[in-house]
Parts: sequence; structure tokens; C-alpha cells
Amino acid sequence: MFQRIFSIIWKEFIQIKRDRRTFAIIIFMPLVQLLIFGYALSTDVKHIPTVVWDASNTPQSRSFIDAFRQTEFFDIDYYVNNYAEIAHHVDGGLARAALVIPANYAWLIERRETAAVQLFVDGSDPNTGTRALFYANLIAQARNTRIMSDRIGKPIEPAVTLQPRVWYNPGMEAVAWNIPGLIGVVLQMLTTLLTAFAIVRERETGTMEQLITSPLKPFELIIGKLVPYILVAYADVIMILTVAILVFRAPVHGNIFLLLALASVFLMYSLGIGILVSTVSRTQFQAYQISWAPQIPAVLLSGFFFPVESMPRLAQIISYFIPLTYFLHMIRGIMLKGVGLEYLWRDVAVLGVIGSLTLIFAITRLRKTLD
Repeated sequence: MFQRIFSIIWKEFIQIKRDRRTFAIIIFMPLVQLLIFGYALSTDVKHIPTVVWDASNTPQSRSFIDAFRQTEFFDIDYYVNNYAEIAHHVDGGLARAALVIPANYAWLIERRETAAVQLFVDGSDPNTGTRALFYANLIAQARNTRIMSDRIGKPIEPAVTLQPRVWYNPGMEAVAWNIPGLIGVVLQMLTTLLTAFAIVRERETGTMEQLITSPLKPFELIIGKLVPYILVAYADVIMILTVAILVFRAPVHGNIFLLLALASVFLMYSLGIGILVSTVSRTQFQAYQISWAPQIPAVLLSGFFFPVESMPRLAQIISYFIPLTYFLHMIRGIMLKGVGLEYLWRDVAVLGVIGSLTLIFAITRLRKTLD
């Protein structure tokens, strides 16, 4: 009995070894997930991109800015000269926080009066916004204590106060951040899996040969295969948006038609990946395994859960090659900030190049299998 059972066990190991696709997933997927979870992901929010308007431009104001720069929480990346430039940087996603130091800052400090510093925070990401407010208050309190130590014997008044203001999502509601991200994640998973399954299913059931020998030309077959899943994807996007708005009260400050139009750019990539998977898969189970393998890294490194700025540098570089990163920035920018192409054109351009190349390469490979 044990010999027979051992023979079956040995046979299964041989089959796993011979199936190179499954064997690769068994070996590499746990390693990839471990590296991502252990190295790249962290709930800590650090290196928040910050823009500064130093209207005082004095040693006292520069010392206050240095108090922010010397921490690991804020990166002073930009200097501007008015509120319009601050709005431009925050709307475009270049900065998530802004400091405005008044022109009379040094004068008030020297007169031992209270200087009010404005702090603007991008609340579209509640986690980052909350941490930014918390860290900024700690820094201001420490700075305030240092200045107050020179005011012994004087009336106890704070030297510096922060006047915070949260943009885009004043209530810091997580649903406003999560729902737009879910639209991108669901769209990627749905179109990739369905497209891969549709073509592999034809091959697995033996009907692909009938389609190849039919009067259909290869490009006609490809179009006929892709169009239904494009329509299904748009139907799902509309359904998710409807539920998000009516049930979860998710804000939509931008042009909803622009959002739907830009979704087509992302669809080029996700459909292309589905076709690529179909060209290397022989069964639907293989297609599922291969389609699912890149989903977790893409979701975790795209900024869906954690801000990209807080990840290690290597993880940030990898995120630049993940199309979902650009689509999430686009969809959140439209829904939460109400921005248009004037702020999103770089994301559209990069995503368009990646999507076009992926789709062209995938269709080329599929045509070869059909010919």
C-alpha cells in the first residue's frame, strides 16, 4: 500500500517539475511576496514632499524650515512665491504638504509675539494627511519650546502656532481615497483575467482550430475577442462609480467623462497583458496562475495601500514601471482634486506608451500563434 502511495507522490512531484510555469510560480512568488511585504511596505509615512513659501526670507524663517528639513518626515522639494504656485504643486501631486511663513515672521519673533505659520495638507490620502499634521505639530511644538526658553520672565504666549488646513478631503475619510483606487485595481484584474481566459478557453476546448480555419482574418478575430471585454470593463467601471457615489458618498470633483476616456489608455495595457498570458498558457488554470502572479506586486507597489514616497528607493523605482501607479494618480486626481489634463498629461503619456507597446507586442505574438 505504502509503495503505491509513494509512487503517486513521486509522480506528482515529477509533473510539478515538468510544468515549468507552475514550478516557477511555486519558487518565485513566495520570494517576491516576502521581499515586497518585508522590505518595501511600511505603514510609516516618511519623506512627505513639501512645498514652501517663505515670505519672510530671514534667518529666523530659514531656521524654522530647517527644523522640518532635518527630520525624515518632510522633504522640502520646492520653493514658491504665491498661493497659486502652491495649488499648482499640490494639485499636480508634486507636493502633499505646504508651509507658508508670513512676511512678518522674524519681526514677530523678535518682538516676542506669536507668529502664525500656515500648513496646507493634501487630505486626499487620509493616512498621509493625518501623519503630516501630527508630525508638523510635533516639529512646531519643539521649535516653540526652543524659542520660549529665551522668554523667561515674559508673558507666556506661544512663539509659533500652526494654522492647518486640509485640502480635497477635509474629513480625512478613507473611503474617498480607497474607492478610486479600487476602480483601478478591479479594472486591471478583471480585464486581464477575462481576456486571458477567453482565448485559452478556445484553445482548451479545441474551438481555436475552427476559428483559425474560418474565413476570419487574424485581426478580425482579435477585435472580436477584445471588444466584448472592453464593454464589460466599462460597464463595471460605471457600476462601481455609481455604487461609490450613491452608497459610499465618494466625491467626484472632476470630469467623469474625462475619467472614462482616460480609462481606455489603461485598458490597452491590461488587455495586452491578458493576451500575452493567453499566448503562453495552455489551460485556464495556467492562465489564472500567470495572470494572478503580477497582481499582488502591482497593487502593493502602485500606491494603492501605501504612499510611494514612503517606500525605499528601489521600490519607488519599480513603481515607475507599474502602469497601475499612473492610473491611480489619474483617477484620484480627477475624483478627489478635480484636476484635468493640464496636470495629468505626463501620466497619460507614460501610460499610453506602456499600454501601446504592451498591446502591440501581445497582438503580434497572438497573430503568430494564429498563423
